[in-house]
Amino acid sequence: MQPLRILHSEAAVAFGGQEHRIFKEMHAMRARGHHLEAVCQPQAQLVPRLRDAGFTVHTVPMGGLLNYLKGVAAVRRILHEGRYDVVNTHSRIDTLIAGSAGRLSGTPLIVRTRHLASKVGSMLSYTWLPHRVTTVSDYVRRYLISRGVPAAHIAALYSPVVLPPPVEHSTLRGELGLADDDIVVGCVAVMRAAKGHKDLIDAIRPLMAERPKLHMVFVGSGSPTFEQTQAYVQELGLQDRIHLMGTRRDVPNLLAGFDIFALATQQEASGTVYVEAQAAGLPVIGTNVGGVPEMMRDGVTGILVPVKDQPALAAALQRLIDDAPLRRDMGAAGRRMVWDEGVFSPARLAENTEAVYRKWLAERQA
Repeated sequence: MQPLRILHSEAAVAFGGQEHRIFKEMHAMRARGHHLEAVCQPQAQLVPRLRDAGFTVHTVPMGGLLNYLKGVAAVRRILHEGRYDVVNTHSRIDTLIAGSAGRLSGTPLIVRTRHLASKVGSMLSYTWLPHRVTTVSDYVRRYLISRGVPAAHIAALYSPVVLPPPVEHSTLRGELGLADDDIVVGCVAVMRAAKGHKDLIDAIRPLMAERPKLHMVFVGSGSPTFEQTQAYVQELGLQDRIHLMGTRRDVPNLLAGFDIFALATQQEASGTVYVEAQAAGLPVIGTNVGGVPEMMRDGVTGILVPVKDQPALAAALQRLIDDAPLRRDMGAAGRRMVWDEGVFSPARLAENTEAVYRKWLAERQA
């Protein structure tokens, strides 16, 4: 079959999880033989990253009525010259611009991707402008169906996890002065209230009183939650047991120093950090919310607990803290799921994305 010509659009100027997903997806689809380009705002961090990787990136200012009108005209010219099979939009503003341009230029397939688990206000950019919709989890897919997107017009495509080389020796315990037999429960997440850092502290605190070798490590930053969490730890007098490491660029190295991964998030579209933890061979504790249950296998690779249920969270922590063989078994099962089955690999994302694109293109042509 002929390679597809695909144009991605993104209005965001920062480089977060959504932009990282686009970056990895474009690489994976190119590796599968397709032609990929992008439309971004001139100041977007995605622009130099994609250009450095060899992609063509068109820049169009977005935001405001004037930029909307100019943007539709500019993207329409890009679509006319590029003769793309698919336009894949990712945020509301670029969907309004690229989706409108795609409709005017007769682009065969316009797809909108939903990356978030939060409620949607206007459904215009999911129903009228795009022909089809993709989501990062089945949870988000079901939500959009409940809001009016036809079930046959929407597919869940998990965000890929690029697996790092195995870490031979983590520097974590040396940095913190921890012994090999200390038990480390780790959490990697941006510091926001909805990520549940305080819930984890409240659940593990009574366990620490009876287990002097138990430690908690938080990796991530974000004001004001980081400062609030730091003050709370000091108030409890647990500075020597609960360690806040801030932003780190060596997450695989730190994961290799954990015994357990736990994240008590209260809202999550998918939760690929659980996948990264399982790839490192860690048993995981997650909350039964959003797309989290799709990232792990409850009772096999980890333990799911109800959201905001401190007794259940404490029980799950205690079970894994006190049962080393269970930790090893769940950790090994998680490693097999991620490495051997490849459920969250970039190659699997590209394979599934191509399949839905071709299916929808055939439906549109019919």
